[in-house]
Amino acid sequence: MSTTEKVTSLQALEQVLSSYVDAGNGLIWGNLLIWLLLAAGLYFTVFSGFIQIRRFGYSAKALFSSRQSSDGNISSFQAFCTSLAARVGTGNLAGVATAIYAGGPGAIFWMWVIAVLGMATSFIECTLAQVYKTDSGDGTFRGGPAYYIQKGLGQRWLGIVFAISLIIAFGLVFNAVQSNTISAAMQSAFNADGIKNFDYYIGFAIIIIASIVIFGGIRSIARFAEYCVPFMALLYLLVAVAVIFMNIDKLPGVFSTIFEHAFRMESAAGGAAGWMIKEAFMNGLKRGLFSNEAGMGSAPNAAAVASPNPPHPATQGIVSMMGVFMDTIVICTATASIVLLSDQLVPGSGLTSSDLTQAALTEHVGSWGSYFIAFAILLFAFTSIIANYYYGETNLMFIKESKALLLAYRLVVLGMILFGSVAKVSLVWNMADLSMGVMAIINIIAILLLSKIAFSVLKDFDEQIKANKKPVFDRKKFPFLDRTMDPNVWNKKD
Repeated sequence: MSTTEKVTSLQALEQVLSSYVDAGNGLIWGNLLIWLLLAAGLYFTVFSGFIQIRRFGYSAKALFSSRQSSDGNISSFQAFCTSLAARVGTGNLAGVATAIYAGGPGAIFWMWVIAVLGMATSFIECTLAQVYKTDSGDGTFRGGPAYYIQKGLGQRWLGIVFAISLIIAFGLVFNAVQSNTISAAMQSAFNADGIKNFDYYIGFAIIIIASIVIFGGIRSIARFAEYCVPFMALLYLLVAVAVIFMNIDKLPGVFSTIFEHAFRMESAAGGAAGWMIKEAFMNGLKRGLFSNEAGMGSAPNAAAVASPNPPHPATQGIVSMMGVFMDTIVICTATASIVLLSDQLVPGSGLTSSDLTQAALTEHVGSWGSYFIAFAILLFAFTSIIANYYYGETNLMFIKESKALLLAYRLVVLGMILFGSVAKVSLVWNMADLSMGVMAIINIIAILLLSKIAFSVLKDFDEQIKANKKPVFDRKKFPFLDRTMDPNVWNKKD
């Protein structure tokens, strides 16, 4: 077979594979997963007694007083920051602008709605992660969906399928996507198209800094997240607040526009009335779900490592709810404010994604806004790389605990970071989307099946709060859990 024939055959194979991957993504992300996550959020909200509302104050209080763990190990705040590092990514800058451009300002309202429902979903999955966490034997814990699928449902094979899907999506490909975003942002901000091998320099710089963090293990990752994530979020929010105050007279009009467009009965050319409501609803729904990751099965991997204070699984579940709130209600709304307070949003102009956010901020603050967005993308994307790496690590250790395998995984992750900074292969990105869709479906079904356990744990927590007691988890109260949990966790010493 000639070289030309080989190339043609490979292209044909890629086309066939792409068609199947695209079909799978269309099925999962276009219909199945969106409505499954929405229905689950409603179910968890109702049967938890609207946990995200009645325990919101406790959640905020617990978050800001959770820098100390119950046993001197990784704290709830460190675990929260690690999960927020993955949640808050470039989507908070680019995805929000895309949702507004495609669905109009009303998309923001539906993002808020899905975030409120997602807070209940996050509580359930992160509480289960705490219940079924595993002692690593070095003073730290591991856990997540793969672990509660094995222990709670007794289905290790399904846990392995979930773990493989997460490793492909978060551990490998999404890290390449994040480094690609960093490289593109740096080249754009500093007009580096003419600098030879600039993308390689960026890739190696990311590798060097990432190596220092990830080779230090979960304690190093948690310490990094504890300091970097709050700095990153506060810096971005300060700029957004400054923009709001500069345009304070326009703010009531912006909120009026958001609510008006969320329910506007407007039709597209030749279409039925209500088209704009549908577009706002679907774009806000998808952007909210993709951004806050509630129900996806990613955040529980970080929630499981904490030693919450008070020592009760529900404590971490309640703290984790704030991650959804911070990601969507706070940070995504900050981006929406920057965009909607500007004159850059023009339907049909083609100005969308991070370019729209960048243009909007530049209008407000001048040319340095372009550099600030590039810096924000750098911080948001890099912290996501670190958290995504850990999610992959903990699932790799679920499949098989091996130092050699862990080293190989770390080296492959670093290789993917370099690959992402210099290349762009759409099929690889689409396969990652498919892998994430598979893991999300597995996780949402698992937490629905295990939800009664989470509700029982929540009831125990509520009863102790009502009795003016400090919540302390006693596994002996739950015979089924006592039999299926790791014997070395949630003992009296915890």
